Amino acid sequence: MTNAIGVQRATAVELREVTREYGGKHARVCALDGVSLAFPQGTWTAVMGPSGSGKSTLLHCAAGLEHVSSGQVFLAGEDITAASDRELTDLRRREIGFVFQSFNLIGSLTAEQNVALPLKLSGHRVSKKDVRAVLSGVGLADRMRHRPRELSGGQQQRVAIARAMVTRPAVLFADEPTGALDSTSARTVLGLLRQMVDTAGQTIVMVTHDPAAAACADSVVFLSDGRIVDRAVAPSAREVADRLAALEA
Repeated sequence: MTNAIGVQRATAVELREVTREYGGKHARVCALDGVSLAFPQGTWTAVMGPSGSGKSTLLHCAAGLEHVSSGQVFLAGEDITAASDRELTDLRRREIGFVFQSFNLIGSLTAEQNVALPLKLSGHRVSKKDVRAVLSGVGLADRMRHRPRELSGGQQQRVAIARAMVTRPAVLFADEPTGALDSTSARTVLGLLRQMVDTAGQTIVMVTHDPAAAACADSVVFLSDGRIVDRAVAPSAREVADRLAALEA
């Protein structure tokens, strides 16, 4: 991808002719069918499609959560296609952040402790300064010692984003990050993601069913039956909704 002044961006994640199949030879399901797709550094890509189109499978394969049946996956310039589970776990801890619809916070830990958890699990020294800085960056400087039950849904999602970002990952994968939020909280979270791309150069790959959320991204990729069938650059929410409706018709 080339930006507005003609500078070629490096690629953060790339799938080359990726196929992912499930089941045996008599009941085989092809979730991804020869998908080739590159996610440039410092960009936000939304992935959309009807139910069963392969959105989550694409996200999981790109993040190294699932092995592909054929093809190649490159993450941060490294071919992870044949990596072992241990190698993939180490790579994910170093290069990837995850944000999910369900937040996945630990209820007995404070916001500060939840954010510090990935650092502890990877054996890194936990810097309270870094943890507090990332929480301040998501607007929660005054909520660091609150537990999840003391936070709103939007605040919990912002803690989850801070937790994903504390290791400074090459790519942030988001699976329906606003799906459990009210409209006001969703706008806040989407604004935060936009800021991370524009000011920090973060790369984001987001699966969503919400046209308004997808319209916040730089580009949208549409899947159907495991294949890329459409793309849009900086579309409006109406354009996204119309294209999605055409696929579901």
